[in-house]
Amino acid sequence: MKISLFYEFALPRPWVQDDEHQMFIDGLDEVEAADKAGFSTVWLTEHHFLEEYCHSTAPEMFLAAASQRTKDIRLGFGIMHLPPAVNHPARVAERVSTLDLISNGRVEFGTGESSSVGELGGFNIDPADKRGQWEEALEVSIRCMTEEPFTGFKGQHIEMPARNVVPKPLQRPHPPVWVACTRPASVQMAAQKAIGALSFAYTGPGPLRDRVDGYYRELEEKGSPVTPLMNPNILAIGGDLSMMVAKTDEQAVQRLGVGGGFFSFGIMHYYMTGMHTPGRTGVWERYLEEVEADPSLAYGPGRGAIGSPDTVREFLRGYEESGVDEIILLLNPRSHEGTMESIELMGKEILPEFIERDEKHVAEKNARLAPVLEKLEARREASTAPGFDENYSFGGLPTGQGGKFTSSEIPEAMAEINEGRVQAAQLEKQAREAAH
Repeated sequence: MKISLFYEFALPRPWVQDDEHQMFIDGLDEVEAADKAGFSTVWLTEHHFLEEYCHSTAPEMFLAAASQRTKDIRLGFGIMHLPPAVNHPARVAERVSTLDLISNGRVEFGTGESSSVGELGGFNIDPADKRGQWEEALEVSIRCMTEEPFTGFKGQHIEMPARNVVPKPLQRPHPPVWVACTRPASVQMAAQKAIGALSFAYTGPGPLRDRVDGYYRELEEKGSPVTPLMNPNILAIGGDLSMMVAKTDEQAVQRLGVGGGFFSFGIMHYYMTGMHTPGRTGVWERYLEEVEADPSLAYGPGRGAIGSPDTVREFLRGYEESGVDEIILLLNPRSHEGTMESIELMGKEILPEFIERDEKHVAEKNARLAPVLEKLEARREASTAPGFDENYSFGGLPTGQGGKFTSSEIPEAMAEINEGRVQAAQLEKQAREAAH
């Protein structure tokens, strides 16, 4: 089992002017330390308008910065929202490919639909359309990464003409693809499409075994690849996966503070039970009120990778025994010093044995799945992408609807450039004449 880190970049109120700046600077220090410690991947979510709960609105920016301070740790979108109102698929392909190039091929391309009222409503997305938008956007974004040129697409939600989208990713044909899965049915859907399942698992390692087995069973029985590269893996993240490692259990709990349950509370607030007034509702304040009524919401040993190295090792072994390929450990708000020591202790005392066992697991799994993947490849449906019209071209000035308006910015700019060239030539001529 691989062990990775997960950022929401939660930022509880009250805020001071430098808080967001310091949060990202601390995060970069932590990812650099995690790279040295041997963590597999740093996964960064993308959310919009979910103040306090998540300030990770432009994950590609942070991951790009992290790529220049690290060498081995993989850089995961956990996830990028694919509805085109949030991220147009051509822009998705451009940003993912650019990050893959500057990171020397370390991108994990996690995708999702978006599901909160705050985000769907903020971008005027009909919740009934989001699955269809994700499916179309996934196809288009991957085709933009792999086709030279992209030959065009006309669907229910996305229409785009032929263009050669550049740059192309370093990982060929494209980085591994994942999809966020909140229910067993979506895990099955990931398996059917032969892509990785970013599975939110709130049930603990025991029941997770059924979800893992179900993924691989569905993959073998019904899998039909929708992307050129298959990614047969299932990963676990959940509300019980906070990380805080210290020399003793007591010290770990003290350093974690009450923030360990804020992730789950934030999900409940923004996705289910809360009513939110932008810029006014105090999410952290409401969380503290709930913790006061029920202190168990704040978590502790047994409710995450929280405690001494021995405690955390035992906790992680339970998930390893579930058969899950990777586990993501959540980093909690306002706990930078404790997080830095946690990362160091994980690297020295816990990760090496898991890394060693994972290398053997991956080799055995690859051998076991080889005939299964051959079977899946045979089920791959023929591409419906249109062929490229070699006579197609574009050019000239942008023209508005009905040809009534033609953009004039470029002609005016070119006229200025030409006038500048004429003036420069005249000045040069006058200088030569004066010299003689």
